[in-house]
Amino acid sequence: MATYKKRGYKPKKEKVVENTIEETFDESQSDVAKAFEGLDQAANKSEEWIEKNSKPLFFGLIAVAALILLYLGYTKFISEPTEIDASNELAYPRSFFDKAETAAGVKADSLYMLGLEGGDGKYGFLDIAKTYGSTKAGNLANYYAGISYLKMKKYTEAIEYLEQFDSEDELLGPTALGAIGDAFADINQPKEALEYYEKAGYKKENDFTSPMFLLKAGQTAMQLKEYSKAEGLFNVIKEKYATTQIGRNIDKYINSAKYAQ
Repeated sequence: MATYKKRGYKPKKEKVVENTIEETFDESQSDVAKAFEGLDQAANKSEEWIEKNSKPLFFGLIAVAALILLYLGYTKFISEPTEIDASNELAYPRSFFDKAETAAGVKADSLYMLGLEGGDGKYGFLDIAKTYGSTKAGNLANYYAGISYLKMKKYTEAIEYLEQFDSEDELLGPTALGAIGDAFADINQPKEALEYYEKAGYKKENDFTSPMFLLKAGQTAMQLKEYSKAEGLFNVIKEKYATTQIGRNIDKYINSAKYAQ
């Protein structure tokens, strides 16, 4: 009987595969690092600059604080009391001005003059404008002085004071400019009158002063034989202020300017 030898069983050796971790380089990480490095450098430079200039900065802050305190002190203890004083002073000549507006002839002129010059130890518009010129009341005194002179037919003085008046008020601003135009018209200087009538017409657009002074501007342009300009001014009234009394009658002015060309 044949016999066979059993081969010895040898377990197969497992092949060990080493896992390798591949490291990848992230460029964004490098950019972030550079950014932080830049920030650190900037911060260091800022600290160095502050340390180097600490004294000038300190004195600069003191100077700014001092200026603020001076401004607040000036406003509270000088500017505001001066405004109140000027406003109180204005009441006296205003009373004469208001009376003159309802009077006529010599009596009106006398009242206007009292308003201008004052009396009984009280300031008139001229003194208030001179003494309190930097205040609102002082500015307003220029307006009243100018209108007073205009009513008294003293046109040069009227122009002088009205030109010193400055206001963004809806009515007073345009009225002052228009009054200067009236003064120039009365001394036969139509070119200057036209200039101020236009300024008055466009100063503050409203249904009262705008059409009134644009009409005067157009009529003055007609006088100067600037018919095209006059037609343009009349057309502005037609386009923007057609519902006003002047606007309802503006067509006849437009036609006059058109046919005169």
